[in-house]
Amino acid sequence: MQVNWTDKAPRKIQTFAESDNPDITPDMEDVLTSADVDHIAEIFKTPLTGAYNWNYSIQDDRIKKLYDLGKQLNWDPEVDIDWDRPWPEFDPAAQADIMNLTDYPPYMALSDEQKKEFWLHSSAWSLSQFLHGEQGALLVASQLCSCAPTLNAKLYAGSQTFDEARHVEVFNKYLQQRLGMMYPINTHLKSIIDKILTDERWDMKFIGMQIVIEGLALSAFNTTRETTPDPVLKDVVYLVIRDEARHVTFGVNYLEEFVKTLSEEEKNERAQFAYEACVISRERLIMTDVFAHFGWDVEDARRRVLDGFVMATFRNLLFQRVVPNLARIGLLTDEIRPKFEELGILEYENMATDGDIDWAALERPLDTSEAQAHEQSMLENFKAAHGEHEADTAA
Repeated sequence: MQVNWTDKAPRKIQTFAESDNPDITPDMEDVLTSADVDHIAEIFKTPLTGAYNWNYSIQDDRIKKLYDLGKQLNWDPEVDIDWDRPWPEFDPAAQADIMNLTDYPPYMALSDEQKKEFWLHSSAWSLSQFLHGEQGALLVASQLCSCAPTLNAKLYAGSQTFDEARHVEVFNKYLQQRLGMMYPINTHLKSIIDKILTDERWDMKFIGMQIVIEGLALSAFNTTRETTPDPVLKDVVYLVIRDEARHVTFGVNYLEEFVKTLSEEEKNERAQFAYEACVISRERLIMTDVFAHFGWDVEDARRRVLDGFVMATFRNLLFQRVVPNLARIGLLTDEIRPKFEELGILEYENMATDGDIDWAALERPLDTSEAQAHEQSMLENFKAAHGEHEADTAA
């Protein structure tokens, strides 16, 4: 085994020789066999303080029930997903409309083949961020096993660690086998994961990962499942969503009582951290690495995409779970509220939270069929808003 230690995350796009994607032709210098592959590793240091728990009494509460569900609803990427289904038809024009690129000169200058390649890179970039985020969640969950103060939380964190390992496995397989391409981690996403991993306080890890990153991921996964034409990806994100819903619910229920014990100064410090995590997370939505790969003016392309109604709406809708959950646990403090209002996402404050558990939804049997009923509230709101915008534009 060769380990290549690096001071920072690699920035090179990877391609894979054994991909099912006929549009991928790897550079031979990038094709590594199992005999000579390097394990590229980056060190981070943390002053993490762990905690034993010597009271082995298991409290029969919501955390234990979530832990029990995690044991019952395990799934296997190799067994529960049919990877051999054919590629669906893809509509570049519809995707360009969503990203506000329909009449953008750099995009219009691409040939039909180049446009197809552009959207392949776009998908690879987005799903690569899912993969890197899941590795971050894997590392944080493993830390929570050590530093969570109660036994129920330790047990749940152990089950979540296995969930996150499975998520890394499934997104890695999809990128390597289905797309044949992988992008490096977005620098904004990397910065927030670094902050969560290296903070010594266990509750900051809960806030950053369970509430903000996992909450945003749930919204993004829901949208991906409803909009992707690929049935394989629909099943991948469906299975991941089932796990993530439990993770967010765990975070809300566990933090709700703890935050009440903090001083106002401590609450504001944590509220500021949550706000900064939200700001940084909004920035990770933009595929600037793809713009750079195609030789575009990155800032100009970034502004073009952000100025589109669809992306502007989507960016805010991602916070439909995060904001009410922050309110529920007491981190929309009077001092920090105006900052969230400036982001334009405070309107979601009074929406349903993940503290009120829908046990029927969490307990339903696994079903990856096309007919599987699925949460669509965010997408329906998005479509309604988009329809109203188009009506106003026509008028």
